Amino acid sequence: MYFLGIDLGSSSIKLSLLDGESNKTLQDVTVPKHEMKIHAPKHGWAEQDPKQWWENVKQGVAELKNNTDVDFQLVKGIGIAYQMHGLVVVDKNLEPLRPSIIWCDSRAAEIGQQHYEAIGAETCQEQILGSPGNFTASKLKWVKENQPDVYAKIKYFMLPGDFIATKLTGVAQTSTSGLSEAALWNFKENRLATEILDAMEISTELVPEVVPNFAEQAKVDPSIAAELGISNQAIVSYRAGDQPNNAWSLNVSNPGEIATTAGTSAVIYGLSSLDDYDKNNRINTFLHVNNQEDHKRNGVMVCINGSGILYQWIRQLMSVDRDEPLNYETLNEFAKKSVPGSKGLRFYPFGNGVERIFNNKPAFSGVQNLNFNIHQTPEFVRAACEGIVFAMHYGFEIMREVGVEGKVVRAGNSNLFLNPAFREIFIHTTNTSLELYDTSGSEGAARGAAYGLGYYKSVEETFKGLVCIERFDPDPELVQKYKEIYQNWKNNI
Repeated sequence: MYFLGIDLGSSSIKLSLLDGESNKTLQDVTVPKHEMKIHAPKHGWAEQDPKQWWENVKQGVAELKNNTDVDFQLVKGIGIAYQMHGLVVVDKNLEPLRPSIIWCDSRAAEIGQQHYEAIGAETCQEQILGSPGNFTASKLKWVKENQPDVYAKIKYFMLPGDFIATKLTGVAQTSTSGLSEAALWNFKENRLATEILDAMEISTELVPEVVPNFAEQAKVDPSIAAELGISNQAIVSYRAGDQPNNAWSLNVSNPGEIATTAGTSAVIYGLSSLDDYDKNNRINTFLHVNNQEDHKRNGVMVCINGSGILYQWIRQLMSVDRDEPLNYETLNEFAKKSVPGSKGLRFYPFGNGVERIFNNKPAFSGVQNLNFNIHQTPEFVRAACEGIVFAMHYGFEIMREVGVEGKVVRAGNSNLFLNPAFREIFIHTTNTSLELYDTSGSEGAARGAAYGLGYYKSVEETFKGLVCIERFDPDPELVQKYKEIYQNWKNNI
């Protein structure tokens, strides 16, 4: 029996095929081969076309089939991970009415703040553990206020992964954790936060059917199964936002366990059994994928928007007038050639929309102390890596203030964690041990599908094939050195 995992990111879509019996991934593909574009019609906006996501998913399935000799009629479960906080609105035919307003779009931040003040800070924090902020509910309110003709045609609103599931099954659904990432989950009473919808004058009829993260959610539509060449008995049995799914992929399931990732954005995600929140709304709390009423599991998350996208920007900048762009391995080599502190050069990696650690206020990137006689390419690249880690650690300090901490952090062996200099900066700035695992979000989604379908009976069985490939422990001398470098960086925010 086989399981398909789909990980819908903002740069690409990854797919994995998991062999249930061996508990190993047989094949991975990434589509498209170039990074997907984020459209910005206005300053602070960020949109993508949901129809293009779906075309890429179909292309990915076709590539998986071509790359393996597996009979896809034996694919029984499908899991979906997706970029969080996006808004997709569909009509009565379940077709999108406008481009998706994705996670890094800033247009609704003011709307979220207005409702936070109108509803009351204490009420919001008690019920949704924070502010409506720039999350999905606020984006839907923006559509209501600014595009009433579009709003009038909405049958359902959903998150990006819900849209992919709907295209597979023909059934509109969302999950409990998805509602929490949309700022629409009442943690106090364990239900849809109708108070937020009422305050925004949004009907509950626009909310799709709510399903658990792990469950036999809906069967693939026969016509879609035929088009994709998979079993018409295949079932979507798992869905989750990319950061809860990243933690799940790393077998982070219990309080005190911490996951991290540094892709387009940079995230630290720690688990708690408490309804933790920051009174200044600089970090966010969501239902984790394995949360249950009698088994509370919340994910407390810090997110830095300008992470991998900064590294991508540097790569593009350094690739001007080249026939072929520089690869990331070359950038990583440059970072290794400089020293801790980058000879005094500081980089502030804020330039991809409003930043949560600054309470959803606009923040911009900047370089400080640049000296043309001292600083060369290695310092520039390393200072960017240091800035990304320092911004992550700034959020990590806030997490610790609310009681969420740990001494071991797990990450997939991908993106910026492939960079030795970045790893060094991370473990010594955060003073934690780093464990790297040979896994991915799409593999985690496939494991989630197997667990949701009941093929694996326990979390332990689900992750028996997960392998830690390397562990890095901090050096006390370097911890002290980076403490001083970080403090100087922090003093100038």
